[in-house]
Amino acid sequence: MSAVRRFIEDGIARVTLDRPERHNALVPELLCDLRAALAEIRASDARVLILDASGPSFSTGGDVAAFYDTARSDRKAYAQQVVGELNATLLDLLAMPMPTVAAVHGMVTGGSVGLVLACDIAVVGDGASFAPWYTVVGFSPDGGWTTLMPERIGRARALDIQLTNRRLDADEAYRLGLAQYRAGAHDTGTLALDVARAIRAARAGSVAHTLALTRPDRTTVAAGLEAEYRHFLEQIVSDEADRGMAAFLKR
Repeated sequence: MSAVRRFIEDGIARVTLDRPERHNALVPELLCDLRAALAEIRASDARVLILDASGPSFSTGGDVAAFYDTARSDRKAYAQQVVGELNATLLDLLAMPMPTVAAVHGMVTGGSVGLVLACDIAVVGDGASFAPWYTVVGFSPDGGWTTLMPERIGRARALDIQLTNRRLDADEAYRLGLAQYRAGAHDTGTLALDVARAIRAARAGSVAHTLALTRPDRTTVAAGLEAEYRHFLEQIVSDEADRGMAAFLKR
């Protein structure tokens, strides 16, 4: 059973993270299913893509318990799979031939923030929040926190949020520019659909050139993600990461 749902209607594609019982955590199965869904949409005639999620959370990042329960000798290989697939997914989103809109509700933590940052536009509703958790759990940043986030909100702000593990609520995320639209508690999906319809009505050629000229440079982003990947692999097998995960999981 796929961890991701997808459908297209009237030129608007929707891809939904659909493992709510695990808060859509970034496990290999979900990431592989997400990449497959994006490939299907990329080959379609869709004009806009909405990325959303089912359940109480958009996505809570990497599964800390899965990392902790993996023997340290195997943990690096597991991290290579998870972070490698996440990086590939973010680059896939940045290469989509149509504009992408993230419809965000609930918690977005750790590397899952990258799924929002790699979309062209983000809509947040009441209850949406963003937090890194790296300095608490003992991980090194991934998911574009050090390469996509600074471009979106500024380097000093991005650094402060990561070092102090500061949580951004929907209002602050909108004020800082992490999100471009602010919805209410129950209309995040409706507002995202309105934005998608406005984009669908635009001239396709103009939209394509605008994306090509305005999106982050994929070569630069790929280099930044590769650096995150190397640092993550180094940190995940450290004693500090063991202690951080144990304390986070209360084990």
